[in-house]
Amino acid sequence: MTVGTNSAPGVATAAEERFRDAPEPPAAAADGLCGVPPQAVDSARARGAGPAARPVRTDRTAPAAPGTGFGPSPGYAVDPDCLPDGLVVADDTGRVVCFNAAAARITALAPEQALGAPIERALPLEDLEGRRWWALTDPYGGLATRRGQPERNLLLPGGREVLVSASYIRTHPTGPVRRLVVTLRGTEARRRTERSHAELIATVAHELRSPLTSVKGFTATLLAKWERFTDDQKRLMLETVDADANRVTRLITELLDISRIDSGRLEVRRQPVDIATAVGRHVQALTANGQAPERFLVSISRPLPDLWADPDKIDQILGNLLENAVRHGEGTVTIGVSPHEKGTAVTVSDEGPGIPEESMARVFTRFWRGSKRGGTGLGLYIVKGIVEAHGGTITVGRGPGGGAEFRFILPVSAPAYLTQ
Repeated sequence: MTVGTNSAPGVATAAEERFRDAPEPPAAAADGLCGVPPQAVDSARARGAGPAARPVRTDRTAPAAPGTGFGPSPGYAVDPDCLPDGLVVADDTGRVVCFNAAAARITALAPEQALGAPIERALPLEDLEGRRWWALTDPYGGLATRRGQPERNLLLPGGREVLVSASYIRTHPTGPVRRLVVTLRGTEARRRTERSHAELIATVAHELRSPLTSVKGFTATLLAKWERFTDDQKRLMLETVDADANRVTRLITELLDISRIDSGRLEVRRQPVDIATAVGRHVQALTANGQAPERFLVSISRPLPDLWADPDKIDQILGNLLENAVRHGEGTVTIGVSPHEKGTAVTVSDEGPGIPEESMARVFTRFWRGSKRGGTGLGLYIVKGIVEAHGGTITVGRGPGGGAEFRFILPVSAPAYLTQ
């Protein structure tokens, strides 16, 4: 068997195209047919294989790759056991002639048990309603124009889910099926993605419930008993409503940022930014909200290079890092701004307990929290996405005072009107 280096579905599609133009093979050679994707042929030609680099037809007397019943073609083919997905190939009689290592791992069936067995016995698949999949699809019967089955969730014996797709290889568009190529994939990666989405939804629902409940409660109380409250009481309640509304707005902004970062659509509108002034503005905002001025130490090393960046995004980075240092750290919060060989470097460190070494690799992932002092665990993930959207880098380590130290570098760049 000759199999290309791409995934199994590509093997099936390429093979189908090749069989349309190929003459009817001799019966002795038909047992060993399997297509090679164009990428493999091009790769072989690049290595000097020349015009001879083409799908090889072998019979069962050829040296076989372990567990497959197919002989590898030297120069450009790979063992099917090297494929990351499960690959199962049945001949024109419906008997399995290829069963690679990934298929054996996914199905928990040894290749020697599957080879030569009917496809419905080697892969006794059922749909989610308990119906036998091979009886429903009938690959070797039915419409002669069918080319395969799209990927779907099916069940193996024992109820284990697996993602299955199939391709029907014919010698010509309406001819009989000469090869049935089936690919198998585990559902673990999809399950992880689904769990991540579910966790995001649960976190958002939890974070939204508290401020919205507060807003609803205070507004309903004010509407029902407006005359009973003094002006000071009304002001306090309205300030609380305003703060909770701002909290909801921030959460929605975070969700939109995550969506743009994940899809690669985060836009950066570069303008001249005075990073030293931006740092001073954030420190003043924190002291106005009750933090002691002596808790902050700002160090600016001049001259600083010109910084072209998105000012709103820079404010978002500084706000997240300083808020984390104040909330989760202790002692003095030091903010350093200095020129760097690649642009401008900004460091934010505190004197708290710091981040354990085993957790540093997870700091910039979703939902990571250094403590249980509130927050969604999305801030640092967004910070990393914004810094990288600017072409910069961000790292975390241990500061001179023993606490966490975040350092991001923004490179020298051009304004937006010169890059669009």
